[in-house]
Amino acid sequence: MRETDIPHAIRGGQVLFRRGEIDAWASQRILGLTPRRLHAYHERTMQGTLEVFPGRALIPDLLKPDYIDLELRSKTRASAIRDMIVLANLTGRVFDPRELLTSVEARESLCSTALPGGFALLHARQLEAYRFEGSFIVLGRTIQDIPFSATDGHPTRLFFLVCCQDERIHLHTLARLCLIAQKTDVIAQLQESPNADSAYEMIVAAEQAALGDRRAVAPVS
Repeated sequence: MRETDIPHAIRGGQVLFRRGEIDAWASQRILGLTPRRLHAYHERTMQGTLEVFPGRALIPDLLKPDYIDLELRSKTRASAIRDMIVLANLTGRVFDPRELLTSVEARESLCSTALPGGFALLHARQLEAYRFEGSFIVLGRTIQDIPFSATDGHPTRLFFLVCCQDERIHLHTLARLCLIAQKTDVIAQLQESPNADSAYEMIVAAEQAALGDRRAVAPVS
């Protein structure tokens, strides 16, 4: 099977698609898109999420300063994942943190979600509608470098954990974060951010800049 093929199995002459494997395949493809293909994919998926994010901005809805910890004491790949699950659980929106940990570890065992520039986009291997109370993101920064198998060979210090109930929001959120990282210098800024409030403001501003002409405006109430 080629890398671009959708994961499947053949049973009794019938092609079977396993939802969990498709979820992992789709997320892995997004993380590896070139800038041009990422932009095109992001444009397509944004159309499908406008009813959820009518102002196009999703960061203000998914992330809060309280969901950011810039002093994680993780020392290893495994402890970084565990500490991010703890951070997510502190939001009060994770129903089963142990199950979430198992799924995130399973996703990382397939292929690292660490990207060039020193950040990773952690997420569960399989999407479950009732895993979280709503969709959200948490952000952690470790106080020391973590070897996380990024393709550029450099260590990782910034960890986003994407916690979404809905597949379209999940995949679009991954694409949005990749787009922000590619089109702005926010990752470098976050490495030096003094506190959670500052980090939050940096990400919000970076999202607005990444959207460009498609401004991230707040919906009229």
